[in-house]
Amino acid sequence: MEKVAIDEVDIQTSPLGVHSVRRPVSQALGTTDFAMNYFELEPGESFSGGLHAHGDQEEVFHIQEGTATFEVGREREREEVEAGEVIRFERGEFQEGKNESEDTVVGFALGAPKAGHDFEEIESMIPCQECGEETVHGLELTDEGAFRMTCAECETSFTMG
Repeated sequence: MEKVAIDEVDIQTSPLGVHSVRRPVSQALGTTDFAMNYFELEPGESFSGGLHAHGDQEEVFHIQEGTATFEVGREREREEVEAGEVIRFERGEFQEGKNESEDTVVGFALGAPKAGHDFEEIESMIPCQECGEETVHGLELTDEGAFRMTCAECETSFTMG
């Protein structure tokens, strides 16, 4: 058995700088088959920093306070999730959650079957620096802790974060 207090879990933010409070609870608990991250999103912040899909994990978000806005699918259909609600994304489903309100959003991101991401299984929808169009990009974490993005259309790579 392992037990932790959420506020005692060290804050680890994204290399993209898209949120100020992310506490990797599952890492503190030592889980291997389940991911759990606690977030506090200030206005304008996001859970991930962009429209993306996990090929290796389904994800559930539980909103405790405030209202999070999710863009879903390549068409970016919008879905609001309020305090006390949950939303599920299956493997391979594109999504991005963010705080578009004036209040803080508090919630959890839960994923399974892994405790961590296989970055080769994540795809992001972002504008390509070469093509100029929003295209699917593969993702790789560099040794420096940044993200290397590679366009699936023209294979142009660049680093973020």
